[in-house]
Amino acid sequence: MYKRKVTDWLPTTRKEAELRGWEQMDVIIFSGDAYVDHPSFGAAVIGRLLEAEGLRVAIVPQPNWQDDLRDFKKMGRPRLFFGISAGCMDSMVNKYTAAKRFRSEDAYSPNGKHSMRPEYATVVYSKILRELYPDSAIVIGGIEASMRRFTHYDYWQDRLKKSILIDSRADILVYGMGEQPIIAIADAMKEHLQESGKEHMTADKAREICRSIRQTGYLAHKSEVTADNECDRLLAPHSECLKSKEKQAANFLAIEKESNRVNAKRLLQEYDEGVVVINPPFPTMTTEQLDHSFDLPYTRLPHPKYNGKRIPAYDMIKHSVNIHRGCFGGCAFCTISAHQGKFIVNRSQESILREVEEISKMDDFKGYLSDLGGPSANMYMMKGKRSELCAKCSRPSCIQPKICPNLNIDHSALLELYRKVDAMPQIKKSFIGSGVRYDMLLHKTGDDARDAVTAEYTEELIRNHVSGRLKVAPEHTNDSVLRLMRKPPFKQFHDFKRIFDRINSRENLKQQIIPYFISSHPGSTLESMAELAAETRQLNFHLEQVQDFTPTPMTMATEMYYTGINPETGEKVYVAHSMKDKEAQRRFFFWYKPEERKQIAQILRRMHRPDLLKKLGM
Repeated sequence: MYKRKVTDWLPTTRKEAELRGWEQMDVIIFSGDAYVDHPSFGAAVIGRLLEAEGLRVAIVPQPNWQDDLRDFKKMGRPRLFFGISAGCMDSMVNKYTAAKRFRSEDAYSPNGKHSMRPEYATVVYSKILRELYPDSAIVIGGIEASMRRFTHYDYWQDRLKKSILIDSRADILVYGMGEQPIIAIADAMKEHLQESGKEHMTADKAREICRSIRQTGYLAHKSEVTADNECDRLLAPHSECLKSKEKQAANFLAIEKESNRVNAKRLLQEYDEGVVVINPPFPTMTTEQLDHSFDLPYTRLPHPKYNGKRIPAYDMIKHSVNIHRGCFGGCAFCTISAHQGKFIVNRSQESILREVEEISKMDDFKGYLSDLGGPSANMYMMKGKRSELCAKCSRPSCIQPKICPNLNIDHSALLELYRKVDAMPQIKKSFIGSGVRYDMLLHKTGDDARDAVTAEYTEELIRNHVSGRLKVAPEHTNDSVLRLMRKPPFKQFHDFKRIFDRINSRENLKQQIIPYFISSHPGSTLESMAELAAETRQLNFHLEQVQDFTPTPMTMATEMYYTGINPETGEKVYVAHSMKDKEAQRRFFFWYKPEERKQIAQILRRMHRPDLLKKLGM
C-alpha cells in the first residue's frame, strides 16, 4: 500500500484542517473511540458520508474532558452541528464487566488503554459543548444514544434513568444506523442557512426544522405536542415507570414492536422536563445505499496520530469484510437487531469484491480473510417471500419461537459469494469468523432444491471456511431459559454437532466447534446451570467462550432483569440479582477446574442432586 498523507484522513486538529484549506468546519464529530478510518467504525462512516455530500467534517476522537477542555475548543464552532457518539459500544458496557469490574482493556482505545473516555460519554461530551457553545446545534447518535432514547434501566446505577435527550441537553437524537437521518439533518440545515443567509445553525432552529425527520428524536414542551391516535403511540410517563415495573415492561414491549414495524408509529413519552418525541424509522436501506456507505474513500487505517499503537478492535476486523447489516434473530439479550433493525440490508457482490481487493493491498495481508460475515454470518440476501406480509408483522424475530414460513432461507447467494471470493488470486482462504445460525442450517423448508443448497452450504462452510474453530451460540442448555432468550432448543445444537463431527471425520479435519454460553440470564437458576455443566461435560467441552449476563440498556432480557416480568406474557421470571448468586452460576462453567469442584459439589448436595454429582464425576 502506498504511503499515505495525513490529509487522507478527516482532520482531527486545526492544523490538519488548514492543510486542506479549511478555516471553518461544517460538522465536528466527537467520538469516544479512537479514530480508525474504516467502515466498521461509526464516526468514520458518518464523517465520510457527510464529506461525500460536500461538507467540511472534522473528527475529535477521545477528547480530554478533565483538563481545560482545549480538545472541545480547538476546532471552534461548526457551521451546522456538533455530532456526538460514545463510540461503537455503550460507554458503560465498554468499561465494566457484568461483575462491575474494569474490563482488561478498552478495545477501541490505543494500546487498549482505559481512561480514554468518560462514563456516560455521550452525556459528558454534550454537556461540555452546551456550556461552551450554548447556541450551537448538538446531534447525538451511536448505540449509546440509540438504546437510551426512552426511560431505561441502567445496571451500573441500578435504577431507571430518563431519556438521554434530557440528561445530555442535546437538540436532536439519531437512533439506529445513522446514514439516512444524518444526511436528512444536514440537508435541512444547509437549506435553512441558504434561505436565511445566516452563517451558523442555532440550536433552537435545528430543533424546529428537524422535527419531522424520520429516525430522530427531540425533547418538546408539552404544549407543543398533540398526539394523534392513528399516527402516535403514547408510552407510560417516566414518573409512572418509576412506580410500576409493569408499566416499564409494557413500555418496552411497545417500543420493540414499533421498532420492528415497516409502518411504525411516532412514540411519545412524558417527563417533568417535557415530552420526548421519537419519530418512526426510515425505510430499510437499499443495497445501493449500503454500497455507497462501504465504498467511501476510507484509508482503512488508524489515524497516524496513534503512531503504530495497537487498537484491539481494529486488529480484529482489519482483514474482515461485513457483507450485510441487520439481524432477524431477535435474541432477547442482544442489541444488534434493536440497533441495526431486523430486516437484512445486503451489499452487492461487486461492493464486497472491491473491499476484498482493497484488503489484499494491505502491507500485512497474507492472503487470509478473517471473516466474510455479518451480525449472523448466514443471513445474506434473506428476506420475506411476500413483502406485504412483512409490512404487517411486528415480531421481533423471524426465526423464533419457530422459523417464519414466509422467510426465504436460501443460502445460494452466500455459496456463490464464497466461491467468487476464493477464486480471487490474492485469497488463500476466507474464514467465517462471525458465527452462524445452525437452526437455519437444520431447517427443512419442504423445497428439495433449496434444502439441498442448505446442505451444500453447510458442507462448504465446514470444509473450507473454518479456521480450526467454528463459533456457534447455543447460549444455554435449558429449553425454558432458551425460550426466554429467543434461542432454539438445545437438541438442535446436538443435531448440528453430529453433522459437524461427521464432515470433520470424513474429511480428516481436526476442527473444533466452539459454543458460546451465558450464565445468570433471566430464567437461569443454579439448577439449570448445574444441568448445563453436566451436559457440556458429556459433550467433552471445557468451556472457554462464556460470559455472565450483562443487562445492557433497552433489551428484552434487561427489562426482565429489572422488572422480574416477561413483558410478552406478564409472567414472573426468576432473576439472579446478587453478585453472590451470579458468581455461583458462573462457577458451573468451570466444573473441570480443581479450585471450583469443591464448591460445586457442596451446592449440588444442598440441591439434593446426586445425579448431577455423578454426571460431573464428583
